[in-house]
Order: sequence, then structure tokens, then C-alpha cells
Amino acid sequence: MSEIPAFIKNKNNPENISYLNESLIPVLEDTYGVMVYQEQVTKLLQLVAGYSAGEADLVRKAIGKKKRDILQAEEPKFMAGSLKQGLSEKQANQLWAQIQPFADYSFPKAHATCYAQIAYWTAYLKAHYPDAFMAALMTTDYDNIDRLAIEIAECGHIGIEVLPPDVNESFVEFGIVPTQNQIRFGLKAIKNVGTAAADAIVQARGEVAFSSLEDYLTRVNARVVNKKALESLIKTGAFDRFYERQLLLNNIDLMVAYASKQQKQIQSNQLNLFSEGDSSKSDHLVSAKVELDKTNVVVNTNQYLTWERELLGLYLSQHPLTSLSAYLKRTCVPLDKINDMNNDSPVTVGGIISEVKEITTKNGQRMAFTKIEDLTGEIEMVVFPKTYAQYMSMLTRDKIYKFRARVSSRSTTTDNQKSLVLESLEPLDKSAADETDNNQPTDKEEQPKIFIKLKDTSDDKLLSSLKDTIDKYIGETKVILVLDEINSRQAIRLPKGFDHSNEEGLGRLKELVGVENLALA
Repeated sequence: MSEIPAFIKNKNNPENISYLNESLIPVLEDTYGVMVYQEQVTKLLQLVAGYSAGEADLVRKAIGKKKRDILQAEEPKFMAGSLKQGLSEKQANQLWAQIQPFADYSFPKAHATCYAQIAYWTAYLKAHYPDAFMAALMTTDYDNIDRLAIEIAECGHIGIEVLPPDVNESFVEFGIVPTQNQIRFGLKAIKNVGTAAADAIVQARGEVAFSSLEDYLTRVNARVVNKKALESLIKTGAFDRFYERQLLLNNIDLMVAYASKQQKQIQSNQLNLFSEGDSSKSDHLVSAKVELDKTNVVVNTNQYLTWERELLGLYLSQHPLTSLSAYLKRTCVPLDKINDMNNDSPVTVGGIISEVKEITTKNGQRMAFTKIEDLTGEIEMVVFPKTYAQYMSMLTRDKIYKFRARVSSRSTTTDNQKSLVLESLEPLDKSAADETDNNQPTDKEEQPKIFIKLKDTSDDKLLSSLKDTIDKYIGETKVILVLDEINSRQAIRLPKGFDHSNEEGLGRLKELVGVENLALA
């Protein structure tokens, strides 16, 4: 967006000259009160630089494609045309400079109008029908896990709960739970289920919910919803209303056999001996209960979350890091803050490994590109050969660690996001975090503090080094900056703590500010 120069906007301005017919001045004023759209640039080229409509449109196309080199090649022609029309060189340069930003990003007016209309519609729908709107949005992006994760997070922000799949409440696509401000995960979004199986479940259910596991196995076509699809439904919680997941998995062969028997009975139109002959209900088809073997059932919540990640693409019922959130918040830098940090800054983060990709370098050494995530986001982490040789066996998916790393501006992603370079890691689990929490001083106990006295707060290099050191050796000891300037003294408590037991870190602080300006109390 660019404002029109005064020599065009105000014909009474001393800089205004008679290079244009005065009848064109109002046109320019209307067109260029503020330059926003590509069409305005096109009109400017014609009115001011003498371009034909076709020549101006070629420049517009270059702008639309962000081809700055083509736009730059037009400068001599623009300058010559403007001077011929009567502009001074200074005025022509001023106009040309205002056109340049359009080569970075600009809309045609019609394009912008359409976007504005869609933005209005979607904002209205989200404001008045938030659950239906978000369900439709997630249905559109059901196969895009990154988008889906963002949209589920947004549901949480606006008070909508996204529930795991359920054979009685889920539809083929994401659907709302009436009056509950909840959305059920769509059946076709479950890996190994697909549209055909999802359709079969919804059609079999019709208007009458499945009353039991046996009712489901009897009514749903077992050839369409096969064993593999049934296993995925169990693992993602679609049968939680009937039985515990591990129990059902232990008996899946029995369930498949029962369903097959019931399907044959349906096809042969053989009614149960005790049926009352009411064809409006499905219960008359259920010949017997499934006798599940309830031995050796081990409930593992973390395993359930792993299944959700594998089959839904994300953790839905609970994130594995939820129980560690307080500890992570106190001791680690959130991943969504990494992009704001300086390149090569040391940092401590905590998270779960979501992806590991091993490669071989030109020198024949093995290294890895990994992805880690916490409750705030996801980031790429590079593990170079030396570090990879040390931690190779520990770098597996779904493992939770505290990572010490450095921020890197190099990334294999296309969105210019920063990445991390791993230096070391240590396991992180709930028991370790609880032990650390239990060892924290209570409010009645004296908590240790590090006081750092600074006489010159204008030394940006020193402040940056201090921040990097505290980030690298993050811990539980409170850090108080004492600003001892000429006219005043004030104390500021930093948001992050420091590990005062780390001799290397403490030595680094002493190097930066001097032993006399550091005190532990």
C-alpha cells in the first residue's frame, strides 16, 4: 500500500507542473489516493508513463508472479515515458520507488474483493455457528494433519471439545454433537477405515443407535468393515462406550468370528429361536453374547495415545506431555518461541519425538533429521553425526526428552522457520518431573537466588550473552538483575531460573559480569 505523492494529489502544490492535462488530475486523485491494487499500477503506467494497455498489463502480470527482475527491466522505459510526459527526474524516481513493493505482494482488485467476501462469510459462520463451521473446516482438512492440529487447537480456544471417534455418534465426516458444544472425529479420517467402511457403519446405524457390541457386530457388514478397520476403530476409542480397548483387541478374532456367523444368519433369513419377529428392531438378530476373555488385560494410557497418534495423526484424548506441562513451563523454552530467538542461541526444550529420518552423509557417516513437539508446537531438530552416534539408540518416535540444543536459521522446511541442532538429551518422564517438583522449596522455605549487578544496561552484547547463558543452563534458582545505574537502582526478576549447581554455567556468568558482581543468596 502506497500513498500518492503530493505533486499528483494536490494540483496547487508548488511542485505540480503542467505535464498532464488538468482533466487527468481528478482521475489520478481517485485512482491513487492510496495505491493498493495491481490495477492501480496498470493505470498509473498508462497515464503517467505513456504505456499502452497491453504493455501495462504485461507489467501487471510480472507483478502478479512476483518477478522483480522483469519489473526492474521496465525502469528505463518508465523513466523515459514519465520524462516525456513532463515529470522531473526526481518525481519519476519517486513514483517508480512506490511501485516496487508491488512486486513483493499485491492483489488484483477483483481477487481482493472475493477474498473479502469469503472472509466475511466465514467470520459470520464462525461467530454464529462455531461448532458446525469448525466441523466443516476439519472435514476439508482431514488428510492434512498439520492443518487439523491447528484447527483442533482453535476449537479448544473457543470452547469446543473435539472427541474421539464413536460408533454411535460419529459420522463419515466430522460432525457436531447437538446441544453439547462438541465435535466427533469423522470415521473416514481414521487410518485403515476409509469412506466405504465409514459409510457402512453410519448406514447400518441409521436412526437406531447400537445398543451393545453384539448389536454392532450383527448389523454392520463385516466384509466391508474388515478386521483391519475394526482394529483401528478399537484403538482410536470408537468402542469405548462398550468395553475397554485392550480387552477388545485381545478378543478381536472372536469378534470377527461372531460377526461372520451373524452375517451368514442374516443372509439366510434365519431368525433366532427366541425372536418375537419384530423386524423394526435389530435385537432379534442377536443370537448370543460375545463371551470375551477378560484375562491378561493391561491398560496402558500411553499406548492408547500412541495408537491415536498413529491412526488419527495426532493425540486427541490427551497429549502425553499434559502431565508434564507445569514442569516444562518452569524449566524449558516453549517451541513456539524458538523462531524469535537469535541464531546459534543455546536453548533447553522439552518434548516428544514425532519423527526420525536417518540419512548418510557424503562421508559415509549417519545423521538424522528429527521433529519434536511440545504443547505449543512442532520444530525440526538436526542431529549431526557425532551427536547421533552418541544418542542413536534413544532417538525413537514417541519418546519424551529434555533437549539441550542451539537455534539454527537453516531448515529443510519451506516456510523459513528456524530449527534446532541437538547437543545433548536426557529422558523425561512423570516420575522424574514429580521428584523435581517435590524437591522444590515450599513458600515457607528460603528459595536460593542469584543476584547479578549491572552498571551499564546499554551493552546489548553483554545482555544477549547473559540471556543465552541463562537459557543454556536453565534451572530452578531465581535470577535477579540489579541495575545499578548512576541515578537509580532497581531489581528485576527474570522469568527463567538458573542451574546454580552447574559449575560450567556459573563460571560463564562470572566471566561475563565479574565475580564481584555475582552473588548467590
